[in-house]
Amino acid sequence: MSDLFDRVTAEGDVFKKILSKLPVFSGYFERQNRRAADKLMRETIANRFEEQWKRISSVQRSLISEGGIQYVDDLEAAAVKLRQFIDRVRTASYGYAGFFDSIKVNEEELAQIYDYDLKLLNLVDEVSRAIDNLEASLGTEGLAASIRHLVSLAGDCVEAFNRRSEVIQSGETPLSQ
Repeated sequence: MSDLFDRVTAEGDVFKKILSKLPVFSGYFERQNRRAADKLMRETIANRFEEQWKRISSVQRSLISEGGIQYVDDLEAAAVKLRQFIDRVRTASYGYAGFFDSIKVNEEELAQIYDYDLKLLNLVDEVSRAIDNLEASLGTEGLAASIRHLVSLAGDCVEAFNRRSEVIQSGETPLSQ
């Protein structure tokens, strides 16, 4: 994940690079770069989950056309949780002022945040596999179980983002929860 921060810092203009050499400005630019990296990461996460949310909508349409209307409401629970997660990722303030405002950022805490970001990106793959399973289960007895699994994963996404936010706001590192 540090390559994301490196990418943001490498894209600075010459004037910023000169000012960053001055002690007064270096902490400011580091905070700004961390905020930009956080914004870029969360936009990426939200966009990838948006693709999965659209797939769920497609499955809902398939259910309706195939006569599985009784499952649409259950699947909507997964869609709503995933939409809630996407909206929270997109609308949370970038950089979390309480975490990024200090000039000396604890690198261990930052590593924990990047671990959460990686977990969120891995959850995209899990949700994608669950939707694959759901699509394969259409018209079978396993459909209800595949929907329950997807609803559970969507809830896991919301919880993972909540824990990430708690770490940032409190400075704690409860990644093992």
